[in-house]
Amino acid sequence: MELIPQNIKVALLAGGTSGEREISLQSGKGAGEALRAAGFSVTEFDPANSEDLVELIRGSFDVAFLCLHGKHGEDGTMQGFLETINLPYTGPGVWSSATAIDKAKAKVHYIEDGITTPQSVTLRSANEMSAEEIIQKLGNHVVVKPATEGSALGVSIVEGAEELQKAIDADFEMDKKVVVETYVSGTELTVAVLGNANPKALPVIEIVPQLGEFYDFESKYAAGGSDHICPARLSEELTQKVQQTALAAHKALNCRGVSRTDIILGEDGTCWVLETNTIPGMTATSLLPDAARVAGMDFPQLCTKLIELALE
Repeated sequence: MELIPQNIKVALLAGGTSGEREISLQSGKGAGEALRAAGFSVTEFDPANSEDLVELIRGSFDVAFLCLHGKHGEDGTMQGFLETINLPYTGPGVWSSATAIDKAKAKVHYIEDGITTPQSVTLRSANEMSAEEIIQKLGNHVVVKPATEGSALGVSIVEGAEELQKAIDADFEMDKKVVVETYVSGTELTVAVLGNANPKALPVIEIVPQLGEFYDFESKYAAGGSDHICPARLSEELTQKVQQTALAAHKALNCRGVSRTDIILGEDGTCWVLETNTIPGMTATSLLPDAARVAGMDFPQLCTKLIELALE
């Protein structure tokens, strides 16, 4: 059955209460313009306002379009709320969202499915393991990240015990759990996957940060913070390998609709999976719209596809 946008009432959810609120509002603005251009009737809601949630329950909408990033939006809480009020929504379900946002839990499922991911330790307190013990296990060059924050918030690459302890302490200010993993050098790539029963990988994007040594918060969102090369400068064989890895991550976390997996391609051709995002950004500089464009899908068509998948 062909979807007729003019007949569909969309509740667009953006904002929320996470550390990524401003990015979420930008995503909402971008997606809202694209959805209206495609012909949908769109009403915006901000879950930070309880009145908006009441209105969402009372309203008669056909689908919720999620542009929420981080906690209370990308972690299964909003997905559970929408399932309770029986409103279909874009992107993966409750379990997939809750698992993907927790970098430590996602790794368990990657490893179970034979997906290569950097070796790591998960800390539940700042003094659970000494910096020296962590270095003994993972090496001197490590990445420290809050377990359940997105947009590279709180992510740092450090060397030595003193720097490591400082980074761990800082991350416990923003999260109850911290992941420390072995630093892996290589080409930074990201691959979006679209689909439900038969998902397909979009063209691979190569990320070249211009402001820092990796794709941190500033590189992601500042104008000129990074160059996105799509399709990535890879051989056909490596392109397929990277796309298969992203599909494997999508399936390992039981995603539907859409996901975007960040991968480091090592010099030896190893694909190291870092994390999977279940609500990729929808701003003017975001990666998912970039990849869709190269695949021949403009922004309104991409948003239409996400709604088709939500209603399937």
